Amino acid sequence: MLAVLRNRTYRHLFAAQLVALTGTGLATVALGLLAYDLAGADASAVLGTALAVKMVAYVGIAPVVGAFAARIPRRALLVTMDLTRAGVALTLPFVDRVWQVYLLIFLLQSASAAFTPAFQATIPEVLPAERDYTRALSMSRLAYDLESLFSPALAAGLLTLVSYDWLFAGTTLGFLASAALVVSAVLPKPAPAETAGPAGGVRARAVHGTRLFWATPRLRALLALDLAVAAAGALVFVNTVVLVRDHLHRSAGAVSVALGAYGLGSLAAALPLPRLLERARDRSVMLPAAFALPVLLGLVAVVTAGPPTGWTWPLLLTAWAALGAACSAVLTPGGRLIRRSTAPDDLPAAFAAQFSLSHGCWLFTYPLAGWLAAGAGLPVTAAVLGAVALAGATTAAVVWPARDPARLTHVHADLPAGHPHLADAHRARSGWLHGHEYVIDRHHRHWPRSGRTASS
Repeated sequence: MLAVLRNRTYRHLFAAQLVALTGTGLATVALGLLAYDLAGADASAVLGTALAVKMVAYVGIAPVVGAFAARIPRRALLVTMDLTRAGVALTLPFVDRVWQVYLLIFLLQSASAAFTPAFQATIPEVLPAERDYTRALSMSRLAYDLESLFSPALAAGLLTLVSYDWLFAGTTLGFLASAALVVSAVLPKPAPAETAGPAGGVRARAVHGTRLFWATPRLRALLALDLAVAAAGALVFVNTVVLVRDHLHRSAGAVSVALGAYGLGSLAAALPLPRLLERARDRSVMLPAAFALPVLLGLVAVVTAGPPTGWTWPLLLTAWAALGAACSAVLTPGGRLIRRSTAPDDLPAAFAAQFSLSHGCWLFTYPLAGWLAAGAGLPVTAAVLGAVALAGATTAAVVWPARDPARLTHVHADLPAGHPHLADAHRARSGWLHGHEYVIDRHHRHWPRSGRTASS
């Protein structure tokens, strides 16, 4: 897996991702302490609102930026967003009103919503070989998992030496280091204006990535799988503290242990995935992992329905590790599906759409997990989220064809004879027939239904 780090450009981009994630992890800890200073007992409400603001920024900003990303020099876009995030993080220690927190979080996460899809779209251009790109996806998953384990420990160590305000300084340094590493990398040039994405105004370009998802069966399945992961992840991230402290009556440190089990499970799954995906299709890896999620959530519902026993704590840790592994197995190959289903010029729009739509799933499941736990209890919460995960996995299995070749034979009914795209086509009853690796673009606006259906 580490062989991809021999590529200098990718090595610098991966290092930029690591330091930026570490900075973000420090900010997460510091933000919680800042919220407590400002709101006291209402800190959880402040953090919940800040999380909702974050998701609104992700859902709303990413498609708009994706409309321009293919036309903007990639380095300039990434560096500008890193500098914006650094500037916002630097001002957070000086706020003294809750509304200021919400405003700055919106600015910070809006910059992240612009940075992340553009960064994701750059990696398949830097590593065009399928094997290398698969390894890069697993490396990215590892980066997120390591951050979830390392950043809280780093923050805890720093807080023994300095006040939490200085954690925001660490966040600023992380984003500045990320910008410097991006500057040092040689990045792909933006696509020419005549080929970069669809024609039309900003609105047409902003919704183009969403249209790609809606028109491509395997990408519709990916969105359904994102919903299944969001249902499982919401239970872990929203309800772990209540489950550990109130139901199991364990210490605050046990909350970190439970979340660490989830991260370790994700890490353990990400390591063998590149070799597994060399032998198995994405569908045969992602769907079984997705169907494991409702089973595990059902187990949590059963375990939490009764009083805790000596087996409850190890069962919880096992379930959390298994949830982390299953979520990792679903999420890691997602970039491969987007790359396989999208023309190179449309990659920024497609990754922006996936970023926005997947976080729309989290915007639904986060409050669902919180409200249900408060009103109906943990067993009902786990059962309902399990039903949501099952619906997502089932939908993905239905809309993603079992036989899903990249090359499709199809008919063009509206292109004239002599059109450059028809160079290898021959006359059929309803138009011009040929086959190639099929993606939705300006010549192919609909997915073939039976291999020989009009595509435009």
